[in-house]
Amino acid sequence: MTTTPPVPASGTVHWIGTGLSTGRSGLALLCDRAARVVLWDRTADRAAARLAAHGLTGRAEVRALEPEALEREVGAGDVVVSMLPAAEHPRLLRLAIAARAHFACTSYVSDELREEAARAAGAGLVVLTEAGLDPGIDHLMAHQLVERAREEIGDTAASVTFTSYCGGVPAVPNDFRYRFSWAPYGVLAALGSPARYIDGGAERTAPHPWEATRELVLAGETFEVYPNRDSVPFAAQYGIPAGWHLDTFVRGTLRNAGWRAAWSEVFATVRTGDEHQLRALAKELAQRYPTNETDRDRVVLSVALQVRGAGGGRDWRGALLLDLTGDEAESAMALCVSLPLAYGVTRLLDGGLPAGLNRAAEPPAEAGRWLAALEDHGVRTAFVDTLPTEPGAPR
Repeated sequence: MTTTPPVPASGTVHWIGTGLSTGRSGLALLCDRAARVVLWDRTADRAAARLAAHGLTGRAEVRALEPEALEREVGAGDVVVSMLPAAEHPRLLRLAIAARAHFACTSYVSDELREEAARAAGAGLVVLTEAGLDPGIDHLMAHQLVERAREEIGDTAASVTFTSYCGGVPAVPNDFRYRFSWAPYGVLAALGSPARYIDGGAERTAPHPWEATRELVLAGETFEVYPNRDSVPFAAQYGIPAGWHLDTFVRGTLRNAGWRAAWSEVFATVRTGDEHQLRALAKELAQRYPTNETDRDRVVLSVALQVRGAGGGRDWRGALLLDLTGDEAESAMALCVSLPLAYGVTRLLDGGLPAGLNRAAEPPAEAGRWLAALEDHGVRTAFVDTLPTEPGAPR
């Protein structure tokens, strides 16, 4: 198959949106590495205020995201970075393709994004997706673990257990075991989507994901975890060999211990399926449990793999853990979302990504490069050969 070479990057990056996931470290990296960074928000004053808050005044240009303004400015070889809600990504990707520009975001690949990315590939344009925290850093960790295990075990295994759990939680848990650092309605609505995963060697679906909550012990600390979205396709994305028998394969969400009990009111509303009630509750909870300037958030991400060799052969186990608390300069969530995205954009600027659809870094060697770069900027993962434990069945 002939691969269209990527359109050379111009060096200009258009960063669109300045919400809570736009961190100082990610923007600073781009300001250091890109020839030109343009920060877009509803008004130029808001964009300028965000730069000032991050100590980056004068390092980037600011623009108001007015109708047709972006279309006028994006040129061939530029990079359009969408930090807007996922529903806006396809529109911005179409705009980028029309301008012969590249595109990047942190969100999961939707069917619409996949279709547009196929068009972009034919035009020599890079589409970088799933390049934040989860999805993003979790992918990098998974590729690293699978590659290490394959080197030791090979492509045949009698039993494989894979888990990946990520959560943004209060550094000091409150009575609700959560503070809202992004759209409250999105947090609540996600609980209404069924979760598909593999457990006991069989595919399972949890119509209400919280009903599959388990305890998870990490370094002696107990959390609560539950499956999220559809885990099953990621087995192929992570390069799990066909000869590995999957006993468990779960990607899910991590919360502070006591979360399920504290959220009983939320679950009752989610069960109704009434959008009006859910939006009203989201607004109320956002007012009761906001993230304020004195709060510190914490990101915990654990990816673990255990492989039992076939026919009494060798076993392998390992886990990667990221545990980071925010500070007054930058929240942990903003750092872990915007930094990998920004680094991915620098790889694009350097010609290191192929045209078409890219999810973070899928080749293990490239994943290692990304993790090393993140570590250089304070996002460190630790490898341990003691796996997290799940004491008990779903509660």
